[in-house]
Amino acid sequence: MAELDALMQRVMNPLAPPAAAAVASNVASGGFAGSLAKATMSLPVGTTGSGTLSGMRMLAAAQAEVGHAEVPPGSNDGPRLGTYRAAVAGAAAGQPWCAYFVSWAAAQAGAPLGEGGQGFGAVSQIAAWGQRTGRLVPPGQSPLPGDIILFGDRHVGIVESVAADGSLVTVEGNSSDAVSRVTRRPGEATGFVRLP
Repeated sequence: MAELDALMQRVMNPLAPPAAAAVASNVASGGFAGSLAKATMSLPVGTTGSGTLSGMRMLAAAQAEVGHAEVPPGSNDGPRLGTYRAAVAGAAAGQPWCAYFVSWAAAQAGAPLGEGGQGFGAVSQIAAWGQRTGRLVPPGQSPLPGDIILFGDRHVGIVESVAADGSLVTVEGNSSDAVSRVTRRPGEATGFVRLP
């Protein structure tokens, strides 16, 4: 837990120099702590300190997954996707997995989606949960890094950064058959869900 607290201090205060030995130890340790350390060291300028703590943890978990892809391509399946599905009760192989990915990242952050932490397999379920719990942010309001970004009921991702012109960089599962970093134009989102 001390390692996670130290890593989150790095996320929340990027200008403070990290203790090199502590960061090296965290990265070398592997597992979630190592992944979180790698991700937080590579957060883009402007993302740190501006989102909620749970949202930033979710973003860090998602960033560490960029590049994991479907096996075989186009199958909506693969070993890593099985890990994402495990975060959602009743998930099935071979199904679109963007909501599974967001549910997995939220669970890694200690803020699982759903009243019972069951996660969601559909974008519409994430939006409805956000509405029920007061976490839904209207599309006209600026998102924060770590917010879940909704594209109607067809796709979902996680906001990584927000540019001055309103364009967004996101981390999305099931984008080009992989976990991908995507640049989105202003107005593409239909809403956002903000973790506490």
